[in-house]
Amino acid sequence: MTSLINARKTGSVGRITLNRPEALNALNQEMVDGLIKALLDWREDDAVKAVVVDGAGEKGFCAGGDIRMLAESGKAGGDEAWTFWRDEYQLNTLIFEYPKPYIALIDGITMGGGVGISVHGSHRVAGDRTMFAMPETGIGFHPDVGGAYFLPRLKGETGMWMGLTGARLKAADSLAAGVATHYVPSDRQEALIAALESAELDNDGEALEDILEAHAGDPGESDLAHLGGLIDAAFAGDELAAMKARVEAAGDAWSAKQLSILNSKSPTSCAITLAALRKGAQADFRTVMQQDLRVSMRLLVEGSDFYEGVRAVIIDKDNAPKWGPQMRPEDVEAMFVPLEADREQSFLD
Repeated sequence: MTSLINARKTGSVGRITLNRPEALNALNQEMVDGLIKALLDWREDDAVKAVVVDGAGEKGFCAGGDIRMLAESGKAGGDEAWTFWRDEYQLNTLIFEYPKPYIALIDGITMGGGVGISVHGSHRVAGDRTMFAMPETGIGFHPDVGGAYFLPRLKGETGMWMGLTGARLKAADSLAAGVATHYVPSDRQEALIAALESAELDNDGEALEDILEAHAGDPGESDLAHLGGLIDAAFAGDELAAMKARVEAAGDAWSAKQLSILNSKSPTSCAITLAALRKGAQADFRTVMQQDLRVSMRLLVEGSDFYEGVRAVIIDKDNAPKWGPQMRPEDVEAMFVPLEADREQSFLD
Protein backbone atom coordinates (compact mmCIF):
# COMPACT_ATOMS: atom_id res chain seq x y z
CA MET A 1 0.00 0.00 0.00
CA THR A 2 2.27 2.82 1.26
CA SER A 3 5.13 2.98 3.73
CA LEU A 4 2.84 4.80 6.18
CA ILE A 5 -0.13 2.43 5.81
CA ASN A 6 0.44 -1.30 6.12
CA ALA A 7 -2.71 -2.83 4.63
CA ARG A 8 -2.93 -6.59 4.15
CA LYS A 9 -5.39 -9.48 4.27
CA THR A 10 -4.92 -12.16 6.90
CA GLY A 11 -7.52 -14.88 6.97
CA SER A 12 -10.94 -13.29 6.71
CA VAL A 13 -9.69 -9.98 8.14
CA GLY A 14 -8.46 -6.85 6.40
CA ARG A 15 -5.66 -5.48 8.57
CA ILE A 16 -4.52 -1.86 8.57
CA THR A 17 -1.63 -0.61 10.70
CA LEU A 18 -0.91 3.11 10.79
CA ASN A 19 2.86 3.24 10.46
CA ARG A 20 4.04 6.69 11.48
CA PRO A 21 4.98 6.11 15.13
CA GLU A 22 7.44 9.01 15.29
CA ALA A 23 4.44 11.33 14.82
CA LEU A 24 2.12 9.20 16.99
CA ASN A 25 0.57 8.00 13.70
CA ALA A 26 -0.92 11.42 12.93
CA LEU A 27 -2.66 11.36 9.56
CA ASN A 28 -1.28 13.00 6.45
CA GLN A 29 -2.60 12.95 2.88
CA GLU A 30 -0.75 9.75 1.97
CA MET A 31 -2.29 7.92 4.92
CA VAL A 32 -5.81 9.16 4.19
CA ASP A 33 -5.47 8.06 0.56
CA GLY A 34 -4.19 4.64 1.64
CA LEU A 35 -7.01 4.10 4.11
CA ILE A 36 -9.64 5.01 1.53
CA LYS A 37 -8.16 2.67 -1.07
CA ALA A 38 -7.97 -0.30 1.31
CA LEU A 39 -11.50 0.18 2.63
CA LEU A 40 -12.97 0.55 -0.84
CA ASP A 41 -11.15 -2.56 -2.07
CA TRP A 42 -12.30 -4.65 0.89
CA ARG A 43 -15.85 -3.36 0.86
CA GLU A 44 -16.46 -5.34 -2.32
CA ASP A 45 -14.29 -8.33 -1.34
CA ASP A 46 -16.49 -11.16 -0.03
CA ALA A 47 -13.43 -12.85 1.51
CA VAL A 48 -12.97 -9.94 3.92
CA LYS A 49 -15.45 -10.27 6.77
CA ALA A 50 -14.09 -7.51 9.03
CA VAL A 51 -11.47 -4.75 9.16
CA VAL A 52 -9.03 -4.30 12.06
CA VAL A 53 -7.12 -1.01 12.43
CA ASP A 54 -4.28 -0.35 14.87
CA GLY A 55 -1.29 1.96 15.21
CA ALA A 56 2.43 1.18 15.24
CA GLY A 57 4.28 1.88 18.49
CA GLU A 58 3.01 1.81 22.05
CA LYS A 59 2.13 5.47 22.53
CA GLY A 60 -0.45 6.36 19.95
CA PHE A 61 -3.25 4.86 17.92
CA CYS A 62 -3.49 8.15 16.03
CA ALA A 63 -2.83 11.56 17.61
CA GLY A 64 -4.68 13.62 15.00
CA GLY A 65 -3.99 15.17 11.62
CA ASP A 66 -1.06 17.02 10.10
CA ILE A 67 -1.79 20.34 11.84
CA ARG A 68 1.44 22.03 10.78
CA MET A 69 0.74 21.29 7.11
CA LEU A 70 -2.79 22.65 7.39
CA ALA A 71 -1.58 25.92 8.90
CA GLU A 72 1.21 26.30 6.35
CA SER A 73 -1.22 25.63 3.51
CA GLY A 74 -3.62 28.25 4.83
CA LYS A 75 -0.92 30.88 5.17
CA ALA A 76 0.37 30.18 1.67
CA GLY A 77 -3.11 30.18 0.14
CA GLY A 78 -2.60 26.65 -1.19
CA ASP A 79 -5.12 23.88 -1.71
CA GLU A 80 -3.41 21.24 0.42
CA ALA A 81 -5.63 21.89 3.45
CA TRP A 82 -8.81 21.85 1.37
CA THR A 83 -7.83 18.58 -0.30
CA PHE A 84 -6.86 16.96 3.00
CA TRP A 85 -10.09 17.89 4.77
CA ARG A 86 -12.26 16.93 1.81
CA ASP A 87 -10.64 13.50 1.64
CA GLU A 88 -10.42 12.99 5.40
CA TYR A 89 -14.09 13.78 5.86
CA GLN A 90 -15.00 11.47 2.98
CA LEU A 91 -12.94 8.78 4.77
CA ASN A 92 -14.88 9.41 7.98
CA THR A 93 -18.12 9.00 6.03
CA LEU A 94 -16.86 5.78 4.43
CA ILE A 95 -16.12 4.37 7.90
CA PHE A 96 -19.48 5.49 9.31
CA GLU A 97 -21.34 3.78 6.44
CA TYR A 98 -19.06 0.73 6.19
CA PRO A 99 -21.11 -2.46 5.72
CA LYS A 100 -18.66 -4.74 7.57
CA PRO A 101 -17.40 -4.73 11.17
CA TYR A 102 -14.70 -2.08 11.57
CA ILE A 103 -12.62 -2.69 14.68
CA ALA A 104 -10.32 0.13 15.84
CA LEU A 105 -7.82 -0.79 18.55
CA ILE A 106 -7.55 2.58 20.30
CA ASP A 107 -4.86 1.48 22.75
CA GLY A 108 -2.91 4.74 22.93
CA ILE A 109 -3.42 8.43 22.21
CA THR A 110 -6.57 8.81 20.12
CA MET A 111 -7.29 12.44 19.35
CA GLY A 112 -8.70 14.58 16.55
CA GLY A 113 -8.18 12.75 13.27
CA GLY A 114 -7.59 9.53 15.21
CA VAL A 115 -11.06 9.86 16.66
CA GLY A 116 -12.43 10.29 13.15
CA ILE A 117 -11.00 6.95 11.99
CA SER A 118 -12.14 5.05 15.07
CA VAL A 119 -15.30 6.32 16.76
CA HIS A 120 -17.46 6.06 13.63
CA GLY A 121 -16.66 2.36 13.19
CA SER A 122 -18.73 -0.45 14.66
CA HIS A 123 -16.18 -1.50 17.35
CA ARG A 124 -13.73 0.65 19.36
CA VAL A 125 -11.52 -1.41 21.62
CA ALA A 126 -9.83 0.53 24.42
CA GLY A 127 -6.70 -0.64 26.23
CA ASP A 128 -4.63 0.40 29.21
CA ARG A 129 -2.89 3.15 27.23
CA THR A 130 -6.07 4.70 25.82
CA MET A 131 -6.21 8.50 25.96
CA PHE A 132 -9.25 9.71 24.01
CA ALA A 133 -9.92 13.42 23.43
CA MET A 134 -11.07 16.12 21.05
CA PRO A 135 -8.70 18.96 22.07
CA GLU A 136 -9.30 21.33 19.14
CA THR A 137 -10.50 24.38 21.08
CA GLY A 138 -6.99 24.54 22.54
CA ILE A 139 -5.51 25.27 19.11
CA GLY A 140 -8.19 27.65 17.86
CA PHE A 141 -10.03 24.98 15.88
CA HIS A 142 -13.25 22.96 16.31
CA PRO A 143 -13.94 19.24 16.94
CA ASP A 144 -14.21 18.23 13.30
CA VAL A 145 -14.06 14.69 11.77
CA GLY A 146 -17.68 14.20 12.81
CA GLY A 147 -17.28 15.47 16.37
CA ALA A 148 -20.46 17.48 15.98
CA TYR A 149 -22.26 14.21 15.26
CA PHE A 150 -21.00 11.80 17.92
CA LEU A 151 -20.37 14.21 20.80
CA PRO A 152 -23.99 15.44 21.18
CA ARG A 153 -25.17 11.83 21.03
CA LEU A 154 -23.27 10.86 24.16
CA LYS A 155 -25.14 10.73 27.46
CA GLY A 156 -26.34 14.07 28.79
CA GLU A 157 -23.87 16.90 28.22
CA THR A 158 -20.78 14.68 28.23
CA GLY A 159 -20.09 15.53 24.59
CA MET A 160 -20.40 19.27 25.14
CA TRP A 161 -17.98 19.04 28.07
CA MET A 162 -15.51 17.05 25.96
CA GLY A 163 -15.82 19.34 22.95
CA LEU A 164 -15.37 22.60 24.85
CA THR A 165 -12.69 21.55 27.35
CA GLY A 166 -10.81 18.85 25.43
CA ALA A 167 -11.30 16.49 28.38
CA ARG A 168 -9.14 13.36 28.17
CA LEU A 169 -10.73 9.99 28.78
CA LYS A 170 -8.83 6.87 29.79
CA ALA A 171 -10.17 3.36 29.18
CA ALA A 172 -12.85 3.18 31.88
CA ASP A 173 -14.16 6.66 31.09
CA SER A 174 -14.13 5.92 27.36
CA LEU A 175 -16.37 2.92 27.99
CA ALA A 176 -18.64 4.85 30.32
CA ALA A 177 -19.00 7.67 27.80
CA GLY A 178 -19.73 5.26 24.96
CA VAL A 179 -16.80 6.25 22.75
CA ALA A 180 -15.29 2.80 23.36
CA THR A 181 -17.42 -0.32 22.91
CA HIS A 182 -15.00 -2.85 24.47
CA TYR A 183 -11.96 -3.03 26.72
CA VAL A 184 -9.08 -5.45 26.18
CA PRO A 185 -5.96 -5.05 28.35
CA SER A 186 -2.88 -3.91 26.43
CA ASP A 187 -1.04 -7.17 27.06
CA ARG A 188 -3.91 -9.12 25.47
CA GLN A 189 -4.30 -7.06 22.32
CA GLU A 190 -1.76 -8.99 20.24
CA ALA A 191 -3.56 -12.20 21.18
CA LEU A 192 -6.85 -10.56 20.21
CA ILE A 193 -5.46 -9.65 16.80
CA ALA A 194 -4.16 -13.21 16.30
CA ALA A 195 -7.54 -14.65 17.27
CA LEU A 196 -9.36 -12.38 14.84
CA GLU A 197 -6.94 -13.26 12.04
CA SER A 198 -7.34 -17.00 12.54
CA ALA A 199 -11.09 -17.04 13.13
CA GLU A 200 -13.76 -17.88 10.62
CA LEU A 201 -15.90 -14.81 11.14
CA ASP A 202 -19.58 -15.04 10.35
CA ASN A 203 -21.88 -12.47 8.86
CA ASP A 204 -24.01 -12.02 11.98
CA GLY A 205 -21.04 -10.92 14.10
CA GLU A 206 -21.51 -13.54 16.79
CA ALA A 207 -18.01 -15.01 16.41
CA LEU A 208 -16.48 -11.53 16.59
CA GLU A 209 -18.30 -10.72 19.81
CA ASP A 210 -17.25 -14.05 21.30
CA ILE A 211 -13.59 -13.28 20.55
CA LEU A 212 -13.80 -9.80 22.03
CA GLU A 213 -15.48 -11.16 25.15
CA ALA A 214 -12.86 -13.90 25.54
CA HIS A 215 -10.06 -11.29 25.64
CA ALA A 216 -11.86 -8.66 27.70
CA GLY A 217 -10.78 -7.45 31.12
CA ASP A 218 -11.93 -5.08 33.85
CA PRO A 219 -10.99 -1.45 33.11
CA GLY A 220 -11.75 -0.32 36.65
CA GLU A 221 -14.13 2.34 37.87
CA SER A 222 -14.98 5.38 35.77
CA ASP A 223 -14.89 8.88 37.20
CA LEU A 224 -17.73 9.79 34.85
CA ALA A 225 -20.10 7.78 37.01
CA HIS A 226 -19.64 10.43 39.71
CA LEU A 227 -19.36 13.49 37.46
CA GLY A 228 -22.46 13.09 35.29
CA GLY A 229 -24.64 15.40 37.36
CA LEU A 230 -21.99 18.13 37.51
CA ILE A 231 -21.34 17.90 33.78
CA ASP A 232 -25.02 18.03 32.84
CA ALA A 233 -25.68 21.00 35.11
CA ALA A 234 -22.67 22.96 33.94
CA PHE A 235 -22.84 22.41 30.19
CA ALA A 236 -26.56 22.66 29.45
CA GLY A 237 -27.98 25.41 27.26
CA ASP A 238 -26.77 27.39 24.29
CA GLU A 239 -24.76 30.20 25.90
CA LEU A 240 -21.09 29.89 26.71
CA ALA A 241 -21.21 32.77 29.20
CA ALA A 242 -23.97 31.03 31.14
CA MET A 243 -21.94 27.81 31.27
CA LYS A 244 -18.96 29.67 32.67
CA ALA A 245 -21.16 31.43 35.20
CA ARG A 246 -22.57 28.11 36.42
CA VAL A 247 -19.20 26.46 36.92
CA GLU A 248 -17.90 29.58 38.65
CA ALA A 249 -20.87 29.66 41.02
CA ALA A 250 -20.73 25.91 41.78
CA GLY A 251 -17.85 26.35 44.21
CA ASP A 252 -16.46 22.79 44.09
CA ALA A 253 -12.93 21.85 42.99
CA TRP A 254 -14.01 20.09 39.79
CA SER A 255 -16.02 23.11 38.64
CA ALA A 256 -13.17 25.49 39.44
CA LYS A 257 -10.89 23.38 37.25
CA GLN A 258 -13.40 23.43 34.39
CA LEU A 259 -13.61 27.22 34.55
CA SER A 260 -9.84 27.50 34.36
CA ILE A 261 -9.77 25.15 31.38
CA LEU A 262 -12.56 26.98 29.57
CA ASN A 263 -10.84 30.31 30.09
CA SER A 264 -7.67 28.93 28.51
CA LYS A 265 -9.41 27.94 25.27
CA SER A 266 -10.03 30.07 22.21
CA PRO A 267 -13.28 32.02 22.78
CA THR A 268 -13.97 31.86 19.05
CA SER A 269 -13.45 28.11 18.94
CA CYS A 270 -15.66 27.56 21.96
CA ALA A 271 -18.50 29.63 20.50
CA ILE A 272 -18.29 27.78 17.18
CA THR A 273 -18.04 24.39 18.89
CA LEU A 274 -21.10 25.09 21.02
CA ALA A 275 -23.12 26.03 17.94
CA ALA A 276 -21.76 23.12 15.89
CA LEU A 277 -22.68 20.50 18.50
CA ARG A 278 -26.18 21.84 18.96
CA LYS A 279 -26.70 21.86 15.18
CA GLY A 280 -25.12 18.43 14.81
CA ALA A 281 -27.50 16.91 17.34
CA GLN A 282 -30.32 17.44 14.85
CA ALA A 283 -28.46 16.51 11.65
CA ASP A 284 -27.55 13.30 9.86
CA PHE A 285 -23.91 12.27 9.47
CA ARG A 286 -23.33 13.52 5.94
CA THR A 287 -24.81 16.90 6.82
CA VAL A 288 -22.46 17.16 9.78
CA MET A 289 -19.46 16.33 7.61
CA GLN A 290 -20.47 19.05 5.17
CA GLN A 291 -20.80 21.41 8.14
CA ASP A 292 -17.32 20.41 9.32
CA LEU A 293 -15.84 21.29 5.94
CA ARG A 294 -17.47 24.71 5.92
CA VAL A 295 -16.28 25.59 9.41
CA SER A 296 -12.76 24.23 8.89
CA MET A 297 -12.21 26.22 5.71
CA ARG A 298 -13.57 29.42 7.23
CA LEU A 299 -11.34 29.09 10.28
CA LEU A 300 -8.40 28.65 7.90
CA VAL A 301 -9.25 31.54 5.59
CA GLU A 302 -11.01 34.06 7.81
CA GLY A 303 -9.76 33.35 11.32
CA SER A 304 -6.57 34.04 13.26
CA ASP A 305 -6.95 31.87 16.38
CA PHE A 306 -6.08 28.68 14.50
CA TYR A 307 -2.72 30.07 13.43
CA GLU A 308 -2.06 31.42 16.92
CA GLY A 309 -2.97 28.07 18.47
CA VAL A 310 -0.66 26.19 16.11
CA ARG A 311 2.13 28.65 16.89
CA ALA A 312 1.68 28.29 20.65
CA VAL A 313 1.19 24.52 20.81
CA ILE A 314 2.92 23.04 17.77
CA ILE A 315 5.65 25.46 16.66
CA ASP A 316 6.93 27.59 19.56
CA LYS A 317 5.44 25.28 22.19
CA ASP A 318 5.14 28.11 24.73
CA ASN A 319 1.49 27.10 25.38
CA ALA A 320 0.64 30.79 25.79
CA PRO A 321 -1.71 31.65 22.91
CA LYS A 322 -3.04 35.19 22.60
CA TRP A 323 -6.59 34.63 21.47
CA GLY A 324 -8.80 37.06 19.62
CA PRO A 325 -12.06 38.42 21.09
CA GLN A 326 -15.32 36.51 21.43
CA MET A 327 -17.27 36.33 18.17
CA ARG A 328 -20.65 37.97 17.82
CA PRO A 329 -23.56 35.52 17.42
CA GLU A 330 -24.14 36.57 13.82
CA ASP A 331 -20.48 35.94 12.98
CA VAL A 332 -20.71 32.48 14.51
CA GLU A 333 -23.71 31.68 12.31
CA ALA A 334 -21.82 32.90 9.25
CA MET A 335 -19.30 30.09 9.77
CA PHE A 336 -21.96 27.54 8.76
CA VAL A 337 -23.04 29.14 5.48
CA PRO A 338 -22.35 26.99 2.38
CA LEU A 339 -19.01 27.33 0.61
CA GLU A 340 -18.60 28.11 -3.07
CA ALA A 341 -20.73 25.81 -5.22
CA ASP A 342 -17.76 23.98 -6.77
CA ARG A 343 -16.26 23.18 -3.36
CA GLU A 344 -19.57 21.96 -1.98
CA GLN A 345 -20.10 19.73 -5.02
CA SER A 346 -16.51 18.45 -4.96
CA PHE A 347 -17.01 17.20 -1.41
CA LEU A 348 -20.35 15.58 -2.23
CA ASP A 349 -18.81 13.81 -5.24
